[in-house]
Order: sequence, then C-alpha cells, then structure tokens
Amino acid sequence: MLPHRLPSLNSLLAFESAARHRSFTRAAGELHLTQGAVSHQIRQLEENLGVALFERVRQRTIITQAGLTYLRDVRRLIAQLTEATHRTMASGTNLILNLGVVPSFATTWIMPRMPGFLDRHPGVTVNFICRNARFDFQSEQLDAAIHYGEDNWAGAFASYLFAEDVIPVCSAAFHARWRIGAEADLAGVPLLQQFTRPAAWDDWFRHAGIQAAQSFRGLRFDNFNMVVAAVKAGLGAALLPRYAVEEDLRNGSILVLSDKGLPSSRGYYFVCPEDKADMPAVVVFRDWIVQVAGESVNTP
Repeated sequence: MLPHRLPSLNSLLAFESAARHRSFTRAAGELHLTQGAVSHQIRQLEENLGVALFERVRQRTIITQAGLTYLRDVRRLIAQLTEATHRTMASGTNLILNLGVVPSFATTWIMPRMPGFLDRHPGVTVNFICRNARFDFQSEQLDAAIHYGEDNWAGAFASYLFAEDVIPVCSAAFHARWRIGAEADLAGVPLLQQFTRPAAWDDWFRHAGIQAAQSFRGLRFDNFNMVVAAVKAGLGAALLPRYAVEEDLRNGSILVLSDKGLPSSRGYYFVCPEDKADMPAVVVFRDWIVQVAGESVNTP
C-alpha cells in the first residue's frame, strides 16, 4: 500500500474506540468529537479499506468479522505507538537500549552492577524486558538480549560472558540443623528442585559418585529467585548459580556444600541481531558487560 493510501491515526483511534464501546456516540464522547465526526472518520476508513467494519442491527452497532480481524492489528499498533512515545518522552535525548533479560540474572547479577554502567554512560537509557523463554528478535522490539544456553542463535552476534557455575548450597542454620559434614550427607536432607531443571540433583549426585534414592523429591519452584528465598528460609539445600548467591556467600549466610559443581556446556551470552550490532547503545553496553563479566570471573 502506498503511503497516501494508509489510514490516518485519527480514523484508527475512532475505529478502536467505537469497537470497544460498541457505540459511535460513546466513542465521540471519549475522543471529544461529535458523533458525526466519528462516523465520518470510520466511513473514510471503510472506503480506504474497501470493507465494512460495522453494521447496524436493530439500532445496535455491530462490528463485522473483517472489523474484528482488523481490530486486533490496530490495537497492537496503537499499543506499540503508545509505548514508543512513552519511551521517547522518558529518555529524552538519551540513547535507548531495549534489552531482553532473564529475570533472575537481571535481578542478582546485572542490577548490582548497573550503577557502574550509568556512571560511565549517563547518556544511555536501558529498558529491561524480562522473559523466561527465548527471545524472538523478529517479533519483539528488542535491540539485544542476555541469553543463557549455547552459542547457536541464528542471525545474531553472540558475545560470551561466562559459564554457569552451579553449586550445592544451603543456609548456615540449615547446615547446622542437619549436621552436614560430607557430600554424602546431602542424600538424606530436604532438596529444593526447579521445574526447568528437574534432573539437576540427580545429575549432581551421579557426578559426585553418590547414591541418592530421593534425588527427585522436594519442594519445586519455577525460578531461581524463589529458590534463593527458600534456601535463606532454611527449607532445604539447592543447586544454584554462584552469581545468584554471591553476596550471601560473602557474608556467610549461605554456605557452599561441595567444590563439585554441576557440569554444563551452557553459558551466558550478550546477543544482538546482526542489523543492530553497530547501534551506539548496543556497542557501549556490550563492551561494558563483557568487561565486567570478565572481571567478575577473575575475582575470587
């Protein structure tokens, strides 16, 4: 469709409001227009599209099937435009980075280090978008993402951050209560499980050469933050990434139960679409996070 055939924003707003209220009169009140103006906007939109969006049935305004189909896309576009407008108003003249993150990694690793980034790059605004599932650069308005897994993201550049160091831990109080003295003692204590890694404890016991009949039993959680909270509450021992409990390890409230980690070929990566690799905001954040990740790995 040529640009001059695209509908006006006012006609789309009138259409969405009329569809939501099922009334041209109420749409006119919401938009501070006359009913005639709303009818004119929608009639122009229908002429432009070549389809009827509404029909009158016993003095009621009923949206057509074509209108329902169009409405879904219109609402999505209005929401995207609204979000983009708010982001621009909030960031002003700053560079903007829309960054996809895994919630637990963002909370426990990135946030404590963000003051350092903002001190060095005050002209960059980072918008964090949290997902537990893999990000889709084609359908989501993302400039980059923190990815956990393998270096196999098609159509994107991946910068390695560090491997995931998963270790068995528990609270100091839990350690004393269950009198844990050796790795084998873990086979007889309450274990905390994670839905996304149901075989983690079983894999760890086999790696440590320990027979554990109840390696799959225990309370289950769907994210690391909840597991950390359960560990602190003394509910059990857990397998957690070291980064998720690094502050608690330093202050002694959480203890490492073995120097044997859970073997994994996966790691954390900063990834961005190939066509956004040279964006100034992407470049400065990538350079910063790669440097900080290297420093954290090399710091005891």
